[in-house]
Amino acid sequence: MVSIMRMDYFPLPNLINIDLGKAPEVGYTLADSMTKAASKQTYYTIRFLADRDRTHDAYRAYAYFRWVDDTLDRNESPRTERLAFLERQQNLINRSYRGKPMFNLLPQEESLVSLIHSDHEENSGLRTYIRHMMAVMEFDAHRRGRWISQKELDNYSLHLATGVTEALHYFIGHNAYAPRSRARYLAVTAAHITHMLRDTHEDLAAGYFNIPCEYLEWYRLDPCDTESMAFRLWVHDRVQLARTYFAAGKDYLAQVKNWRCRLAGYAYIKRFESVLDTIEKDEYRLRPVYAEQNTSSGVLITAWSALWLILAPPVRGQT
Repeated sequence: MVSIMRMDYFPLPNLINIDLGKAPEVGYTLADSMTKAASKQTYYTIRFLADRDRTHDAYRAYAYFRWVDDTLDRNESPRTERLAFLERQQNLINRSYRGKPMFNLLPQEESLVSLIHSDHEENSGLRTYIRHMMAVMEFDAHRRGRWISQKELDNYSLHLATGVTEALHYFIGHNAYAPRSRARYLAVTAAHITHMLRDTHEDLAAGYFNIPCEYLEWYRLDPCDTESMAFRLWVHDRVQLARTYFAAGKDYLAQVKNWRCRLAGYAYIKRFESVLDTIEKDEYRLRPVYAEQNTSSGVLITAWSALWLILAPPVRGQT
């Protein structure tokens, strides 16, 4: 790929010269509004549970990658423009961490640069989040239209789980104890498994295949044949794996000392467990659309369910 960066000047690919609209002010207001529009649960989780001195940074971190993801998902944009946009963002991150100045930035990019400059820890959770989420964006940008292997799928989930989990601990209860174990990333891995099942029909329409090529080849299965018994068997196995990972994730969260972090984690799990409930009720037939939990009432129900998990007596295996 040819570099799009020349000195300290970033040319703007056509891809990101559109749909800026009437954006709010640069910085906190822009990030707040983008987060709330994309996910009310994320917005209120940050507003009420994030460490006070890191609330605005949490909005900026989420909003930036929401913007990157949405930009890369535009079906009408040529692949070359999407890849140029991706490389631009990778260069932006690398140069920001090296303290190199940049010009001709969009509001979302200026917000990211400010966020990175606020991070003074060498191996912070924020840096881990940014690096791993960019790896997720890169994989998505290159996988459209092609089958993926089980190894690629596992690495994809691991990048996302590592980034999201470390962001959770960085922004909520960052000084509190949290175990360093493999179980640390299992809840988000389960959420990603569930997310890909939930979005299967939408992803297929956009050219993304979430079922591994080894399985497709073994059963001679069309990835769009979601009603077939072989496909439903695969869905069943993924649901059971997600259930197992969520259970381990709850055990892990029970050991996290900060109650706000535990609450955020339980709410996150609850949101995706409801999707698994629906899939099981449908006998592992995937719906084109699932009822969103992004409404105010849905957020409230999820929060209360998560709060109950904190207040309930610990079960065996929890501390």
